[in-house]
Amino acid sequence: MQDSIGDRIARLRLRRDHTQESLAAVAGVSVDVVRKLEQNQRLTARLATLNALARALDVETSILIGQPTTFEGAAHRDPLPSLLALRRAVTPVSELIEDEMEVADGESPSVLDLRASLRSTEVIRREGKLSEIAAVLPRLISDARSATREHSGADRAASFAILAEAYQVAATTLAAFGKEDAAYTAMERAGIAARHSDDPRLEVMGMSTLSWIFSKQGRIDDAQRVAEATAEKIEPSWTKTPLIDVALWGILLLRAASAAVRAERKDTAAELLRLANAAAARIGTDRIDYATPFGPTNAGVATVNAFVEMDRPEQALAEARRITDLTSLPPTWQARYYVDRALAHIDLANDDRATRAMLKAEHTAPEWMRYHATSRRVVADLASRERRRSAPILALADRLQIGTG
Repeated sequence: MQDSIGDRIARLRLRRDHTQESLAAVAGVSVDVVRKLEQNQRLTARLATLNALARALDVETSILIGQPTTFEGAAHRDPLPSLLALRRAVTPVSELIEDEMEVADGESPSVLDLRASLRSTEVIRREGKLSEIAAVLPRLISDARSATREHSGADRAASFAILAEAYQVAATTLAAFGKEDAAYTAMERAGIAARHSDDPRLEVMGMSTLSWIFSKQGRIDDAQRVAEATAEKIEPSWTKTPLIDVALWGILLLRAASAAVRAERKDTAAELLRLANAAAARIGTDRIDYATPFGPTNAGVATVNAFVEMDRPEQALAEARRITDLTSLPPTWQARYYVDRALAHIDLANDDRATRAMLKAEHTAPEWMRYHATSRRVVADLASRERRRSAPILALADRLQIGTG
């Protein structure tokens, strides 16, 4: 087997001078869970459990999960996707050394050209093509930053808006590879750019992204607090508020609900989900704003995820059956829904249905699947129990480059 979650927990536990019993006590989880993970009898656990163990071990959750940290097989791409290039774009040395300021290649691009580049980036982002995002994003950030220096008036404000969105995309990409601190830096810069822009909604979306990053760091309380506080500031009037603002409010509620679920605040999570579903019903149809969907379908998918995280697989699958228009969501959201269905089927000891769900996830967003930590954990778990030499889950594990023994 490749290095497992249990192997990492055991190493970190010994470094922290914990016994299995003391670690379980500090994390507030069952010692049986710790024991089975370390013995590789279980290859995965609920995210709430992993967050609790990560906090007790004083590491980020991504360290336990062991998600990919670089791009695979990208030698044929031009430009190459590079997390280092993305880091450099977010924190360029030119801003620290006055005599080495960035020099633009000719004139700064027009706002129209920048918007076209941003829209194309959003399309590949929704499809989960992380390597393409990382290949084009550094140049977009550099061009947008140059435009904020060269343009004036309305064009300058519009350039700052584009730069803010580009930083947010950089943040989500970095966080997907476990670079949460770099993602936080990107969000700080996104906030500064948003305040200089002509779009006040960008700060709201920035808080939503920041909440997600806090969740990735295991800072669950902060994730919930940021999302709830921002939602309170923009709480809509049902008769007067534009639908886009109702959607942004709903997105924040879903972020807060996700954090509340992982913090085991089930009553709070239920109330937040109720409000989010009411907002979705008010909108009536699914829409996408700032590359983020919201509406009845996404609210339903979030409810499925909440039931999975709360160990209620029957309710998760019952809620999944109520979702009738999954194709209204971007491919990455669809794929995550299939992963949640797989987790529910695993909890009900139905590996065949779980495998079928994971194959649908791969079909929907194949590149996203290769880098998505939860997907990889689920595939490893299913493959470890497969006794047939030729089975679809083993082939999927091979495609994801997951060792199965």
